[in-house]
Amino acid sequence: MSRTHPSAALAAGAMAPVVVLALAACSGPGADRPAAAPPPTVAVSSAQFPAGALVDYQLGGAYDPPAGVGIVARDSTAEPASGVWSICYVNGFQTQPGEQDRWDAELLLRDSSGDPVTDPDWPDEVILDTSTAQKRQQIADVLGADIARCASNGFDAVEIDNLDSFTRADGLSLEGNMALATLYAARAHTMGLAIGQKNAAEYAETLKTDVGFDFAVAEECVSYGECDAYTAVYGDSVIDIEYADDPSVTLDSICADETRPASTVYRDRDLVTPESADYVYAHC
Repeated sequence: MSRTHPSAALAAGAMAPVVVLALAACSGPGADRPAAAPPPTVAVSSAQFPAGALVDYQLGGAYDPPAGVGIVARDSTAEPASGVWSICYVNGFQTQPGEQDRWDAELLLRDSSGDPVTDPDWPDEVILDTSTAQKRQQIADVLGADIARCASNGFDAVEIDNLDSFTRADGLSLEGNMALATLYAARAHTMGLAIGQKNAAEYAETLKTDVGFDFAVAEECVSYGECDAYTAVYGDSVIDIEYADDPSVTLDSICADETRPASTVYRDRDLVTPESADYVYAHC
């Protein structure tokens, strides 16, 4: 799901916003252990990213995309949106909430007392242990089933979250996480999927050049002054999600920011569906 990260600032430019706000109720897809499936026969590459297309980010529940949207991101347990470039969310370095039992105990990072290490901001997500090649291969085998399901269901791409888990736990390293990311990239490309990084702006160059990632999904890059870090590496193949509860920005200031990726969406932080009164969706 959505997460925040420390950074800074905001710039300015000029663009008139077009706003769409509606009503909604949070719902999320279930999470069964997936079975591996054969990949599609048509390969997808970063060249097929629909640069400049309007985007909707639907991790809190799937619904018909608003008119004009050309990119939709959904959870790996959901079906892709019809007729648009569809991105499949995979939590590549931490367990999903309620899915700890899916994992062999040895693949869950543990502290000196033997207790699982959780994300400080997301205590229902346990950090995966990427410290050895054997464990990384086992993790890739488990989540490779999710990536295979994304491919067989008809998604065009996969986004990998929590690439920076090593910054939140002792015993992990940048090198270990990048090695696992490389396994994910190879699997995604073999299955005909483009692969995108989620956040972790400071590692964009390494992820594209050395690991082989094709695009980026950034949260609040306008709010944190990080958009250039993504677009300098991926060009127009960048999605940004800005959140309506952030007092440091408004839709007008987001739209006026000259560094803002063309595919930027303004949403409620829980990413609820249009049936909820908390639903927010807008774009520039």
